[in-house]
Amino acid sequence: MKTPKYWQSNSLVSKILSPVGQLYGLATELRLKLHKPRKTSVPVICIGNITAGGTGKTPVSVAVAKILATAMYHPIFVTRGYGGKLQNVLVNNKKHTALEVGDEPLLLAEQAPVVVNADRYAGAELAVKEGADVIVMDDGFQNPTLQKDLSFLVFDGHYGIGNGKIIPAGPLRETFDNGIKRADALVILGKDKHNLAQRSKLPIFFAHTEPTQTTINNTDIIAFAGIGHPQKFYHTLQQQGYNVIETIDFPDHHFYNKKELENILQKAKQLNAEVYTTSKDFVKIPMLYHKSINVLEIAVVWDKPDELLQFIENKIKKPRD
Repeated sequence: MKTPKYWQSNSLVSKILSPVGQLYGLATELRLKLHKPRKTSVPVICIGNITAGGTGKTPVSVAVAKILATAMYHPIFVTRGYGGKLQNVLVNNKKHTALEVGDEPLLLAEQAPVVVNADRYAGAELAVKEGADVIVMDDGFQNPTLQKDLSFLVFDGHYGIGNGKIIPAGPLRETFDNGIKRADALVILGKDKHNLAQRSKLPIFFAHTEPTQTTINNTDIIAFAGIGHPQKFYHTLQQQGYNVIETIDFPDHHFYNKKELENILQKAKQLNAEVYTTSKDFVKIPMLYHKSINVLEIAVVWDKPDELLQFIENKIKKPRD
């Protein structure tokens, strides 16, 4: 689904949907209370959120795993694999497709091994067998099956928690107050424009995203994306010096068909423009179109990476090799 605009305001629509959101929130609370999480033999770090889509959770998961690997840990990701058909598999980038394992696992696998399983405990057990000495959960903050040793909540500093209401009235999966009770720290991407740090009173780790490639000569481009907040992607392109003459939005986790891609490329040809998309979208595009579509790679850059690593090690208490 596309992120509704009314999630950012207390509109009439959000007010009408508020009772449904309250029921959604109660269902989340009950699920967490009725299930007892199981502990696996290695520390578990959860990179989660309480807002639906577009927080930057997956890039943060990659960045946390990179810090762990640099410190001589052997992290393995465990994730649900949203949109994929396979379960309890170790992702193989050269073999698996987004239709089989989901789009985010293919991105995670570029940094460290990935196990896909909706049952996070079963996924963690497979990760341990594959040699993990620490597990990084991409998402799963509201999943009660696996005990977490450390939980980060990721927020986009610009969007914050939107109108503060629960799905479908707003972007929240649960209330902010309930979420921070189970979290150990917040990760805020960009400036904290909604004072979430002050509201939570938890340790805060600030970061921002940067393109990994250098700016190319200014050129006209058409950009498309199927992510929670596509405007962030378009804005990043503009910051890099590109002239974004047209943008095309698709629902989050959208799988592209031939007709959609052909239409985009035909329009670009007519306008003498290049085509750009996100890395998350690119993994769902057939190889046939890879040479015709550019991808803007981004990475999370921590303000204080050493402090983050120290915080993680103090929490998981896992001796390194």
